[in-house]
Amino acid sequence: MDVKLLQILVCPVTKGPLVYNKTTNELISKSARLAYPVRDGIPVMLEDEARKLADDEEIA
Repeated sequence: MDVKLLQILVCPVTKGPLVYNKTTNELISKSARLAYPVRDGIPVMLEDEARKLADDEEIA
């Protein structure tokens, strides 16, 4: 994930910062508890495409 891109992207729901999870290839919004997929190097920043994080799922 491009560091410069990660610095300017925000969660579309909360407008908060995102954290890249290399293992799952997702951008994580801690405040919204959503994981946005990265497909072919392109972040899919649509709420409908985001995966809800489980209550017991650790956020790095």
